[in-house]
Amino acid sequence: MYRIGVDLGGTNIAVGVVDDNFNIVGRGKMKTNAPREAKAIFDDVAAAIRMAVADADLTLDDIASIGIGTPGSVDKAKGVIEFANNLDFNHVPAKDLLAENLGMDKIYIDNDANCAALGEALAGAGKGKDSFVAITLGTGVGSGIVIDGKLVVGCNYAAGEMGHMVICMDGEQCNCGRRGCWERYASATALIAQTKDMMKKNVDSIMWDLVDDNILRVSGRTAFDAMRKGDAAGKAVVDNYIRYISVGLVNVINALQPDVICIGGGISHEKETLLAPLRRYVNADRYSLYATKQTELCCAVLGNDAGIIGAAMLDN
Repeated sequence: MYRIGVDLGGTNIAVGVVDDNFNIVGRGKMKTNAPREAKAIFDDVAAAIRMAVADADLTLDDIASIGIGTPGSVDKAKGVIEFANNLDFNHVPAKDLLAENLGMDKIYIDNDANCAALGEALAGAGKGKDSFVAITLGTGVGSGIVIDGKLVVGCNYAAGEMGHMVICMDGEQCNCGRRGCWERYASATALIAQTKDMMKKNVDSIMWDLVDDNILRVSGRTAFDAMRKGDAAGKAVVDNYIRYISVGLVNVINALQPDVICIGGGISHEKETLLAPLRRYVNADRYSLYATKQTELCCAVLGNDAGIIGAAMLDN
């Protein structure tokens, strides 16, 4: 059996044909070119699907279902993207638009972070585990919860928004409307802001050399690279940032006690440079301090394919 997985992003539409062993056997890709009319975007989603099916040397008759991972909030029952700010979507009937174009009705939609979590749970870092949480450190902090192979979505399909746990009461303003949300401190966006603040206070830091004295070139790697060169300011940024991540992780562990939490996003490429200090903080702070079995922390392994694989499996 073959299924289609669509990773709909603000920049790209990435499509994969996924077999029963979670292998991607055909691919298609288009530019999203958002914001623009939703119908035009879903016409291109349909075109990318046809591209992927042809790449797999199949036809649409061979496809059992189509799953779409999208930013924003989703009404799964109706197949409607209720709101996605970076796509300028507001109550978009995504399932109907795609069904009309492709002549298929087995179309499923969920949040992109949920899809990535499901992909990692089924075929990546959480494979074979009963309970799994994926945390993605990107523009924000994305997350998804998978128990017994099923996404935990809540009564309104909005469960699992770990990035909007408050870790600092009356802290930094978040674009969700609250203050002190985890993503305001632990996202890649937050790391870049923290790096810039430290550079302004330390004009002799190696970080300035790494960006050729252009603060606009600061990335999520800048502080880590400076730390590796022995820069005290860079090390201070990294230590503080990892501490922020750990606070949220301990909250997740205390609430859910999952078998595995995996960390994804560009920051996860730091691997043990990130994970080793995270484990020290988490092991010291978690409530289950003396339990024989503890939550495993690891990095995501599927990269950008996690969202495609997870979306393809939304019909399960």
